[in-house]
Amino acid sequence: MLEKMTAINSHAPVANDDCPSREIALARWASNASPSAVQTMLKVASSPEVISFALGLPASELFPAADYCQAVKQVLLNDRHSLQYGPPPERLKAQVAELMKARGVSCDSAEVFLTAGAQQGMSLLAHLTLNPGASVLVDELTYPGFRQAIEPFEPQVLTVSTDLSTGIRTDEVEHLLKQGVRPAFIYVIPNGHNPLAVTMDLAARHHLADLARKFSVPIIEDDAYGFLYYDTDQLPCLKELAPEWVCYLGSFSKIMAPALRIGWVLAPPKLAAKLAIVKEAADINTGTLAQRALAVYLDRGVFSEHLTNLRGEYQKRRDAMFNAVMRHFPAGTRCAKPISGMFLWVRLSCPIDTGELLRVSLKTARVAFLPGDAFCGRKSGNQGCMRLNFSNCTIQQIEDGVDRLASVLRQALLMNLQGNYSG
Repeated sequence: MLEKMTAINSHAPVANDDCPSREIALARWASNASPSAVQTMLKVASSPEVISFALGLPASELFPAADYCQAVKQVLLNDRHSLQYGPPPERLKAQVAELMKARGVSCDSAEVFLTAGAQQGMSLLAHLTLNPGASVLVDELTYPGFRQAIEPFEPQVLTVSTDLSTGIRTDEVEHLLKQGVRPAFIYVIPNGHNPLAVTMDLAARHHLADLARKFSVPIIEDDAYGFLYYDTDQLPCLKELAPEWVCYLGSFSKIMAPALRIGWVLAPPKLAAKLAIVKEAADINTGTLAQRALAVYLDRGVFSEHLTNLRGEYQKRRDAMFNAVMRHFPAGTRCAKPISGMFLWVRLSCPIDTGELLRVSLKTARVAFLPGDAFCGRKSGNQGCMRLNFSNCTIQQIEDGVDRLASVLRQALLMNLQGNYSG
């Protein structure tokens, strides 16, 4: 064995029978893995020539950059451990616990587990709870990053439909559970659902929480958009309704800045200790400089005003996009005005291939969006649907982009009627 390693390291020729393949063998799941539509679109939609409604990006001009810069400077000047390995700052964990009180969830800092964004929290929970081939239960259309987080375990993904007024169909969940199905967990996005933009109503929340308790099935509650609510008071978190069965995912990405890579998990106590073990294997330590600086920023007492201003601006952009879609899109288009989140879910009057529509829109109108099929990974009955993001464009860009997209859509519908459109 040592002789073979030496030959390889010295670039000496190796017999073909000792090295039958010239490629590194991949795990089975990795061999079949491909980038999500979101990642594919990231480069395309970042062009300054493109008006992008495609990605769930917060508005860069609304990041509290100056205040955060001062916080970083203060940490670097006064904290000699700020660039060293170290545990997550207890101060930030206590501040997150305070923020959760604003979401109606009672917890203490010991229950707060800091992560590199909600995406890492999702991955850690999958590693903690999923055995290879186990089943998980989720909306038919859901956040692509969730599917990526569970992909290494090659699970059986069980899906239920979503009511665009009330959220995940809890009656379908109950039906499966009564049949004896026991998923490792149920994954839900109760506020500002990505991509469907719906917020679960109160009855659905209570029903799902009751089902978790009755059938002893955990819930992963992805609340990345929970602080971005409009026109209404916030609804209770599932974590509040069934604390012993819900693992809660929170994030500063949408309400501060994604580049900080700071999120958190609230998990039942027995799981929290195991999370630290799983996370150590993933990255040893999340970037604690960013965490320490965020704690200093939050200590300044300006975050509440920032969040209020953010909600106010996003509400204006939501209204501008909703009104523009209703004004410019063809008759029969259906779109509900969301009460939380960053997206509009648009259903066209006929099942046109919105994947092909995207290609044409980018080429001729320089407007990007995500087609409905991007959220289920296959051709489906969602061909006539698209997700539009309203948070990352100015109101003028929203007006111009929707107008241009509607023009492409009208032309595509005309060609479709004439039988000339490939969709």
